[in-house]
Amino acid sequence: MRRRTRIKICGLTREADVDAAVEAGADALGFVLYAASPRHVSLARAQALIARMPPFVTPVLLWVNAAPDSLREATQALPQALLQFHGDETPEACAAAGRPYLRAARMATGFDLVDFARRFRGAQALLLDAHVEGYGGGGKVFDWSQIPPSVPLPVVLSGGLSPANVTDGVLSVRPWAVDVSSGVEIGKGMKDALLMRRFCQAVREADDRAAV
Repeated sequence: MRRRTRIKICGLTREADVDAAVEAGADALGFVLYAASPRHVSLARAQALIARMPPFVTPVLLWVNAAPDSLREATQALPQALLQFHGDETPEACAAAGRPYLRAARMATGFDLVDFARRFRGAQALLLDAHVEGYGGGGKVFDWSQIPPSVPLPVVLSGGLSPANVTDGVLSVRPWAVDVSSGVEIGKGMKDALLMRRFCQAVREADDRAAV
């Protein structure tokens, strides 16, 4: 059966970029509510940007070790949003937010992804990112051969993806979804409409090739 790889574009900060990402064919858009990130937006700003999104495109709020009060405020303000945890959150902390969530996994050498998936079995999916200093993948590609052949949760492939390599990533990993941020940017938090369109086209090309 033909599979369609879902596409998430993360780190949006501008109205024009939200519109262009939707037009390019993104299934989900990510908004960073982690103050230390160069792509950070306030909750009020995220609300304004998400208000532009049409039905059936999912907003995702990215957090790093957020205070429960901040999570509660955001989930009340944006009940339609999926949460994405990128810090040191425990399974209990993720579940306490009371919303569907993605859990980021930092793919260090020797990291046991299957055990991690079992611990976070309440997650909607695992977002696989490169292991770098700090939080987030830093636009780096990790070794896809580190991903075990069977993971007990859907996988979102992230980490240094771009229009140039996402076709190979989809064909090599066959993830449920792919996630891109810096690979479609002209500056931190500033997306490029042409790069987003090329990225989405490259994913569709991979799906076409995999279906042959």
